[in-house]
Amino acid sequence: MTTPTPERQPASPTTPATEFRRLLRAQKVWDVELPEFDPAEAPPAPVDLFHGWFAQAVAAGQPEPHTMGLATVDEAGDPDVRTVMLHDVDEAGWHFASHATSVKGQQLAAHPYGALHFYWPAQGRQVRVRGPVRTASHAEALADLHARSAGALAAALVGRQSEVLTAPEELARASAAAWERAAREPTADAPSWTLYALAPHEVEFFQGDARRRHVRLRYRAAENGGWARELMWP
Repeated sequence: MTTPTPERQPASPTTPATEFRRLLRAQKVWDVELPEFDPAEAPPAPVDLFHGWFAQAVAAGQPEPHTMGLATVDEAGDPDVRTVMLHDVDEAGWHFASHATSVKGQQLAAHPYGALHFYWPAQGRQVRVRGPVRTASHAEALADLHARSAGALAAALVGRQSEVLTAPEELARASAAAWERAAREPTADAPSWTLYALAPHEVEFFQGDARRRHVRLRYRAAENGGWARELMWP
């Protein structure tokens, strides 16, 4: 007696959505040797710990450790976020810059409060910073800008950030003119260029753990001018 051959089921069709999910679920998290972090040895102030973690991120080969997410809110209170560059970290806060006329500049003018987020997967680390945002003087903003690259000055001279662009050629012409001016006038003024400092009320340091026993250390500004430190559940 001949055994009937089982009927083969047709293979499920591969769609862009199923391929996306396959790729998404195949990604690894922290496929590196994660460092130890003992919060009991953390310094009294978050600035000092941030300086140390930043240096360690650079040493670990973390690409662009000086970039961060900046979150603001619009007039309706809806959140907005984008990636910006860190300019400095000192006792005054975490510094960044942009045009006052940009979307984030207008949002910060209306609601001068923000949040920053750093993610350094080379070491499974995150840093979150929240607090009021203040503006520096225009002289300080220009000094910071002129200490940067010619490309940074050229970008600032182009201006018109967040405006609707009608044609790519328009940007090409403005950019070419800005690069020429930056080379000709390395101390040129960019009137809307603004330097901001986020003075934190809270700073959280997150160290990932392969067994998901993540360490979260939060600094909270105390009334006496110091910092209260507390561990948080992951």
